[in-house]
Amino acid sequence: MKVSIDKIVLNFKIPSGTSRGILKEKPSWILKISDENSTCGHGEFSIIPGLSPDFKDENDYLALINLVVEFIENQLEINDLNSLKTVEFTEKIQLFYSKFCSYPSLIFGFETAALDYLNGGKGLIYKNNFSEGLSQIPINGLVWMGDVEFMQKQINSKIQAGFSTIKIKIGALAFNKELALIEKIRTRYNANQITIRVDANGAFSPDEIEEKLLQLKELDVHSIEQPIQSGQLEKLAALCKRNIIPLALDEELIGISTREERRLLLDFVCPQFIVLKPSLHGGFYGCKEWIDLAEERSISWWITSALESSIGLNAISQFTGNYPIILPQGLGTGGLYTNNLPSKLVIKDGFLKMSV
Repeated sequence: MKVSIDKIVLNFKIPSGTSRGILKEKPSWILKISDENSTCGHGEFSIIPGLSPDFKDENDYLALINLVVEFIENQLEINDLNSLKTVEFTEKIQLFYSKFCSYPSLIFGFETAALDYLNGGKGLIYKNNFSEGLSQIPINGLVWMGDVEFMQKQINSKIQAGFSTIKIKIGALAFNKELALIEKIRTRYNANQITIRVDANGAFSPDEIEEKLLQLKELDVHSIEQPIQSGQLEKLAALCKRNIIPLALDEELIGISTREERRLLLDFVCPQFIVLKPSLHGGFYGCKEWIDLAEERSISWWITSALESSIGLNAISQFTGNYPIILPQGLGTGGLYTNNLPSKLVIKDGFLKMSV
């Protein structure tokens, strides 16, 4: 078995506004696991500087990646599918998760490369109706931060493309301007025609948030992601209990890496939704744990990509396809980038499908 790492820098077609500023490019590292028969599995170590808990700087991150490479070379022998059935192999995988539980992007990249390799190195991560092109996943149309004209143009484009759920990133403009954008949608479409989600990325202060939620409620906004900065659990719990509009936890889940910590967070805050990003929330292993705990508590969820390349998006979409999906998910094809890798993912009328 051979293990190698290649860095790619993804270039945005249009600089994209996020809570971490304006992004023009984003780095990822591609993990390749191959053998003498030319079977090659690909995974992606995808990070967002300033948000990913396992990324401080590139040198530090490369040192962490090398630890993963050493683990694969020294601990794993995944020469055939039968190895998955051995107790020894299962114990080694559990050892990996325990060793790297605080590094979600490393878990995500390892899982994807290993599963791709074990399934023949053809981009098949999970075998299900979605990966076989037999079903499709409803998704939201994402509206990036920017000036009013730029955001309005995006909204119009998403609605014309057939999206029935629009997710708008807010918190960068004056709030009255953001409300005006939402109100303009509502003058043409009611809540049964267009669902509106907003993502605040922690932009609002605890003192002002309730007033803002009341204004969003008047416009039939479906939900708000992370309305205040993470770490303010008592305020979040109070907001969730009052339920002016449903709240979804996102950044709040970052860095919560054990099952017990996850259980305690959900039991204390009692959110209406959680938003899961494998490269930020513990890989597929961690997301499955979050989903299990959420469903035990009747908390709904959806899965969102986090600026991954086509390799990561392919894997996340197939993982999502393991579940009976009703709520629109936050997935895409990687069309944000000028130099993304080839993809079999296509979007039509607000649905994501695998072209096979």
